[in-house]
Amino acid sequence: MTDLSEGRDDYEGRDEYDIAPGVTQAAEYNIREGIQTYTIGLVLAVILTGASFYVVRTPLIWGPAIPTALIVLAIAQMGVHLVFFLHITTDPDNTNNTLALAFGVLIVVLILGGTLWIMGNLNDRTMLPSSTMQMPP
Repeated sequence: MTDLSEGRDDYEGRDEYDIAPGVTQAAEYNIREGIQTYTIGLVLAVILTGASFYVVRTPLIWGPAIPTALIVLAIAQMGVHLVFFLHITTDPDNTNNTLALAFGVLIVVLILGGTLWIMGNLNDRTMLPSSTMQMPP
């Protein structure tokens, strides 16, 4: 039997700093460093989750700014998950993963947008005119 990996370097010519945390094959990481990056991702995710609960409960943030703060924390949470757990980077090898993610987001946006559009249209068409809604005295 011949070794299939002999003479083959999948990561040749790539930037050694453009790798996702947890990708151990790319730059000779050991298991300890892989676990460390997952732990960092977990800690960041827990901190962002705790910060979201804190934002809702604290009187320090102006009331109308709470939704904006939650949106910012949610986007940061998505970034942590994409980088630390899904290993999405700018590496050329991640093109398929990035395209699959973009396609999934497109489908979700189309479904949500189409649903809201249809429901709004149905709401406009089924509203009774104000003259028929008034009861006679």
